[in-house]
Amino acid sequence: MRQMVKGIQSIAFRESPYLVSSASVAGKKEGEGPLGKMFDMVETEDLFGENTWEEAESTMQKEACQRAMGKAHIEAADVRYLFGGDLLRQGTATSGGVKELGIPMFGLFGACSTSGEALALAAMSVAAGYGGMMLAVTSSHFGSAEKEFRFPLGYANQRPLSAQWTVTGSAAFLVGTRRSHVRITGVTVGKIVDYGLKDSQNMGACMAPAACDTILRNMKDFGRTPDDYNRIVTGDLGYVGQSILFDLMRGKECDIKKNHMDCGMTIFDQKTQDTHAGGSGCGCAATTLSAYILPKIERGEWNRVLFVPTGALMSTVSYNEGSSVPGIAHGIVLEHC
Repeated sequence: MRQMVKGIQSIAFRESPYLVSSASVAGKKEGEGPLGKMFDMVETEDLFGENTWEEAESTMQKEACQRAMGKAHIEAADVRYLFGGDLLRQGTATSGGVKELGIPMFGLFGACSTSGEALALAAMSVAAGYGGMMLAVTSSHFGSAEKEFRFPLGYANQRPLSAQWTVTGSAAFLVGTRRSHVRITGVTVGKIVDYGLKDSQNMGACMAPAACDTILRNMKDFGRTPDDYNRIVTGDLGYVGQSILFDLMRGKECDIKKNHMDCGMTIFDQKTQDTHAGGSGCGCAATTLSAYILPKIERGEWNRVLFVPTGALMSTVSYNEGSSVPGIAHGIVLEHC
């Protein structure tokens, strides 16, 4: 039997799971951006009918899960396991959002890389035969993230130009054995990379080294070059992080500039929406994948994409104690079929 282990950090699935369906839910600012018409749901009121930002984020997750299942015409009882996470302490947005679904779940934390972590684990579980349908979901909310990691919105604090705007959004993905036009053919599990940076308002710089490490490892493990991918998509490095990533990659004699895309640079219009260095948050990469990237793969416009969401692994405690902000990035290989 052929082993699925590929290289040092990767897996090439013997029978690749399908990405059966997905759904995206976004807030008002995201709906006003370049991808606004592509989201499945755009709410004009960022509390989503709830009383707190945290409850609003849970509502987004529940809505995304229900819409993804609705597209696939299945019920929650048909889903074997759910892999989900968010940016808040103890994953409260996820637990509040999925509790009514009654699906056995694994709570995850990979910061803004959580969509990649969830997709990797869902695909690995399907490929291993642990179930025929898995659900991966993640979210972020500008209001809850500001309150958690920086200052409540009422403080009206100043944001440096290197700062990014946390996306208010959630996306859910069904991964299973049912045929579709997109398969997850491999994953590269990232490792923690820490360059000692401590500026939480410059997360692009903190995450770029991890993105570089995972992209290079993916190509080495699979024996590929940048030209083997129609797009190499990072999660939310933003304008600052992308520039650093290009420099790091060129230092390794690998140029990805011509086919690189960053979700944080795609979801907002930098000229008109005042998001400084771009978008960030778990919902940034997830909603962009669901609304923009997957349809292109489904239509065959892109045949192979390396999706690399990135995460800055910090907490309010680690930041206040002066710790560095390490990064992590997971690679998901998506192919048209």
